[in-house]
Amino acid sequence: MPKSLKISLLAVSVALILCIFAGVNAHPVAAAGDPAPQDAYKQINVYGEVLQHIQADYVEVPNIPKVTNGALRGLLESLDADSSYLTPADFKAYQADQGGKAQVGINVSKRYGYAIVVSVVPGSPADKAGLGDGDIIEAIGNEDTGNLSLAMIRMMLEGAPGSQLQLAVVGHRSASSTPQKMTLTRVLVSEPPVSTAVYDNNSVLYLKPMIIDHQHVQEVESHLKAMKKDGATRILLDLRDVSAGDMDEAVRMANLFIGNGTLASLKGQKYPEQIFSAKPSKAVNTSAPMVVLVNQGTAGPAELVAGALQDDGRAQLVGEKTFGEGSLQKTFVLPDGSAVILSIAKYASPSGKQFEDAAVTPGTVVPASSDMLDEYLDESGGAAPANNATPSGNGGRTEKTPPPPDDQLKKALEMLKAKAAAA
Repeated sequence: MPKSLKISLLAVSVALILCIFAGVNAHPVAAAGDPAPQDAYKQINVYGEVLQHIQADYVEVPNIPKVTNGALRGLLESLDADSSYLTPADFKAYQADQGGKAQVGINVSKRYGYAIVVSVVPGSPADKAGLGDGDIIEAIGNEDTGNLSLAMIRMMLEGAPGSQLQLAVVGHRSASSTPQKMTLTRVLVSEPPVSTAVYDNNSVLYLKPMIIDHQHVQEVESHLKAMKKDGATRILLDLRDVSAGDMDEAVRMANLFIGNGTLASLKGQKYPEQIFSAKPSKAVNTSAPMVVLVNQGTAGPAELVAGALQDDGRAQLVGEKTFGEGSLQKTFVLPDGSAVILSIAKYASPSGKQFEDAAVTPGTVVPASSDMLDEYLDESGGAAPANNATPSGNGGRTEKTPPPPDDQLKKALEMLKAKAAAA
């Protein structure tokens, strides 16, 4: 086959993807300012010319399919971390993956071109190895994560129980930029139940779900229904390092605290806007003074909850700016067996700020003081804080003096105490 024909065929695959973006086969009416379809075709011509120069003039004969795969992957990742290009082999493996495998307890996304740890499950192999949010996973085995789509990275982190996972990690807290190699054993990771505690003479109920799914939202609801009986009058919701879960369950969780109004929205270029509204019958506690803790590991469903509570004025947020994630994906299968996983809509807070683009910034910014909170929760097995705790006689929870190193928690409790004094 002539080289020029090979290059043309490779350019066609790019054209298919660009057509998706330009909308040449869909929406008949373009909004003012939308890129014209011919702009996409111009870029295809540019891509073809670049390929010709690579083929003819590069220092050595290039692997054109590899070059093209890299270009397609970069094209998708230039949009957002959740959009991915999968080669035919990758897509076949992706389709065969049924999930539910063993893992090491990390939730990942992509930033700076590499896989990045968003949050870590307490007590998991990753947690015990010292991994934390913000750490960069440079490589999985011999594969550089800069050359992998997010979908494939997540698949590679999974495996059979007892199998080993080799990582090269650059810790964001480390003074060295040299990747640290570590070997972790995959296990069947289960998220711990909602952590609870009480502070300030049992008057503050502390809740920390590590995942926002049906079971954990049910637990939060049960604790809220029992809080008056237990004597608690204020709520401290800890969403730090909470990144896993389901957006529909996040809406349900926000509704526990908000009885009316908009909780979130979902909208895309061709995706009809969907408004998620609070249902009064689903609300449990809409009046107790409330503070929410967030940090860089707060992502996705947890951001939806935090954004709804902040925009509604239901709660004050304390901590750090969240991770910034929240979109809906659709898979487009291409003629050669490859596929495009494309974000087609983004979630936004009631004020219209898209989590993917703006994240959630707390009204009271308090930097993380240290890793002491992780060690503190580890000592109690990921459950309610227990150091120096004494039985409180309120359903098994513990009364606890807040650990001084956790400045964010300390500030949140000060704010709740001030609310009580004002009342």
